[in-house]
Amino acid sequence: MNHNGDPELAIRLVDAAADAGADAVKFQTFRAGSLARADAPQADYQRERAAADSQQAMLRGLELPIDGLRAAFARAAQRGITAFSTPFDLESAELLVSLGVPALKIGSGDLTNLFLLRKVAASGLPVILSTGMATLDEVDQAMAAVRAGGDPPLALLHCLSAYPAPPRETNLRAIPSMRDRYGVEVGFSDHTVGLAAPVAAVALGATIVEKHLTLDRGLPGPDHAASTEPDELAVLARALRDAHEALGNGVKGPQPAEAKTRLVARRSLVLRHALAAGTTLTLGDLDAKRPADGISPLRLDEVLGRRLAGDGTTDAVLRPEDLDPPLERASGNRTPSARFPARQRAASPAHPPERRPGPRR
Repeated sequence: MNHNGDPELAIRLVDAAADAGADAVKFQTFRAGSLARADAPQADYQRERAAADSQQAMLRGLELPIDGLRAAFARAAQRGITAFSTPFDLESAELLVSLGVPALKIGSGDLTNLFLLRKVAASGLPVILSTGMATLDEVDQAMAAVRAGGDPPLALLHCLSAYPAPPRETNLRAIPSMRDRYGVEVGFSDHTVGLAAPVAAVALGATIVEKHLTLDRGLPGPDHAASTEPDELAVLARALRDAHEALGNGVKGPQPAEAKTRLVARRSLVLRHALAAGTTLTLGDLDAKRPADGISPLRLDEVLGRRLAGDGTTDAVLRPEDLDPPLERASGNRTPSARFPARQRAASPAHPPERRPGPRR
């Protein structure tokens, strides 16, 4: 709502999002009279920051005209980013579908609104469902309603519905918990200040991050003070992409960037002193020194007791062919050590295969 109902400001927000490196921009589409009763009170943060005496009056001043929404979507297409919106009533949902949006978002406040959940589910469009203020039972029921209403592609957003949100209550570990419970992509709708929470969310598996954007936190309106400004969003976008790339594939192993360091920082087995061919190697004959262009010291026990295939000088690097019999060349990950054996066990009535619980649908 940070366009404050002004179509020109909405266009500028689209440009700011694109310039900052956002993948998408999302608006909120509503009719004030369908969203709140005339006597509905404002939240404390709304009362502090909005010049209106009721929630409905505040919302009426923040409605974006349909032509303004179309123009904002058109600008997003020109800038190469996705544009969609959150409907807050059935008519707004129908409008957005008619405008050809690629997805629909349901805000945390409507997680329990079966009317709207069933409407968006029936559209067949992908749904992003925010879960601020929710119990697991409420999320279960909302998920069931969307699945029964049309079963469109669905993602969840973990959210703390406080503006700004205190980090100590943000509970980011709910992200992997919900992913495991529901078997869907889970993201984070972020209302905290700074980079720590959204970057940590990505590290925990969030695949969507949503952040309020304003051109100036000092502008009048309920959401500006808890929003990020364009230069901050640019920093956040870079940080999130870096965090996502840093996750990798989860398989531990040396990486290409480490190859040169690995050679100069690791060690090889060398001779402590000159030895004649045929000498049986003992612990006192060997040392480990840089660089790692010979046999790894990890293979010390395989080398002890073997004979030298030829004469060796002090500090001579040992290579597999320098031994008699030759040492097999190492390749990739070797057999687990006795200290850290592979966790394998036969399936039996006493030791059945481990099973992970499947997602609850």
